[in-house]
Amino acid sequence: MRIGIFMGDLAGASSRVDNAVAAARRIADRGFTSVWMPQIFGLDALTTLAVIGAQVPDIELGTGVVPIYPRHPGALAQQALTVQSASGGRRLSLGIGLSHKLVIEDMFGYSFDRPASFMEEYLQALAPLLRGERTDSATDRLTTHLTLDIAAPGPPGLVVAALGERMIRLAAQYADGTVTWMTGEKTLADHTVPTMRAADGGADKRVVAALPVAVTDDVAAAKERAAQVFAIYGHLPSYRAMLDREGAAGPEDVAFIGSADEVARRITELFDAGVTEFVAVPFSREDESATSEALAALNS
Repeated sequence: MRIGIFMGDLAGASSRVDNAVAAARRIADRGFTSVWMPQIFGLDALTTLAVIGAQVPDIELGTGVVPIYPRHPGALAQQALTVQSASGGRRLSLGIGLSHKLVIEDMFGYSFDRPASFMEEYLQALAPLLRGERTDSATDRLTTHLTLDIAAPGPPGLVVAALGERMIRLAAQYADGTVTWMTGEKTLADHTVPTMRAADGGADKRVVAALPVAVTDDVAAAKERAAQVFAIYGHLPSYRAMLDREGAAGPEDVAFIGSADEVARRITELFDAGVTEFVAVPFSREDESATSEALAALNS
């Protein structure tokens, strides 16, 4: 099983580059497949991953995820290919997403009109650039006439944060697959994976699932902690839709919380359902050691 770790506030990796490098080194030493970084309001994920890639060997890198609106596809491709170059060709999984109206319109001032259509326009420009090809595309919202000259040893992977059916189809058509967050195990098995496999070009695409994880004897306390840490995701419309589909009251109900055997069983069932990679999001400092040990035992 391919298991990665999502770095965040638990390791102080979202606010200091040196903490992020140290956390990535610990994750690599544990033998995990990949390390992933968010692009929210802390460190720039791709810049930080370039530093990690130059200093920490033997681990793949991923973003979960970079919002597309603030960055022209040419600028994003340039950053991603630079990370590939800095890391000596260890594969970057460039995870991209739409973000949310709250962020894009209220904070950044961009229009969030027809977001899925904008994602398609963006992918049409971005994907060729990542492959080292020229892009010539123009729509009413996005123009790209560009060739990049970056000596990267191979293109980065491209995964799209895709929850609804149209976004999943776009991920199958233009990217290497999808990366999900706050999408529960039943929804992954009954919606995400089958929709991806049925999409044109989606038969062998990646389905990367990220969920909160805590290996603990105190399930009630860990669930309460998850409810606090991830509360915002219960209110953002796209994630709320996935929680409702799952029948979950809140993010704590899709978190993998329990004994090492229970967490291992649930992760194994994800892979049996067609998930290709799992990214664990540890969130409880008290349970960090037990969680890491249990996940490392599963990773292969």
